[in-house]
Amino acid sequence: MSQPGPDAPSQPLRITVLTDGDTRPPGLERIEAEADVVLAHDEASLRKALPGSQVLLVTDFRTAALEAAWDAADSLAWIHAASAGVDQLMFDALVESDIPVTNAQGIFDRNIAEYVLGMILAFAKDTKQNVRYQQDRRWVHRDTETIEHKQALVVGAGSIGRRIGTLCRAVGMDVVGVARREKPGDETFSAIHAQSDLDTLLPAADYVIIAAPLTDDTQGLFDAGRFKAMSPHARLINIGRGPIVVTDDLVAALDAGEIAGAALDVFETEPLPADHALWGYDNVLISAHMAGDFVGWRDALIEQFAANLARWQRGETLFNPVSKRFGYAPSSQ
Repeated sequence: MSQPGPDAPSQPLRITVLTDGDTRPPGLERIEAEADVVLAHDEASLRKALPGSQVLLVTDFRTAALEAAWDAADSLAWIHAASAGVDQLMFDALVESDIPVTNAQGIFDRNIAEYVLGMILAFAKDTKQNVRYQQDRRWVHRDTETIEHKQALVVGAGSIGRRIGTLCRAVGMDVVGVARREKPGDETFSAIHAQSDLDTLLPAADYVIIAAPLTDDTQGLFDAGRFKAMSPHARLINIGRGPIVVTDDLVAALDAGEIAGAALDVFETEPLPADHALWGYDNVLISAHMAGDFVGWRDALIEQFAANLARWQRGETLFNPVSKRFGYAPSSQ
């Protein structure tokens, strides 16, 4: 491996783009004007593309191809993940290398926050049942809930969690954060507690929002014990990563009435199988890992990468550096 760093390479710049299938990311022409760009979509094509490549752009964050083809990477000096999560990239050989990794922090934050607020309102205003009554042409009057003064417990107080907290606070909710370690409260979070205190925080929460990255510390974080600790009127919203929730334990908690419902955008197995029990619950809202995706998001990702590439070529510090020790890009307030 060549030594990483922002120094511009002396040889012609070669960038490999690891894509999802044969999909060509839009906006690549602005990169192709400055570099030799090679597309790869699986282990075999990546193994052919990596030799001589100084930069790797990963647009398929679910792939295991990079780990499988890692021994073919002889010149890599920087890897950029066009996603917020980088858990698939955190295999031992990359973590132990000196190659810096950056991610797409900031691109999806606002859209994810809007999704979360929409799910909170959907639960409070019984929107799913309204749609069913409309389809049945039935006029059924009910009282619904208010969200003002309700507590949103945001598990993962990073960039995305902070944007979620900002919107929740704007509509009058009390917002409490959970991070790897305790921090002072601020204009977004009334308090930021350590993850080790989670069990003592769950009983007071009306909405538990998972916005944490998938790491060794968060995998399986929400299991049977955590659902038992939640209030029976609380709803779970997961826009982080599917494996943070033990799905079988969630189903059991819903069956037992230990929680009032769940809004799920991510799952342990994706796509969620058509015969999975979660599809059948009246108090579960499901979306197809799309909370962050807005019209134009693919172009925005390439624009962000191009801006970081320009910094790399000028020898400047890259933005959104990922801590390979913790598995995410630390955010500032």
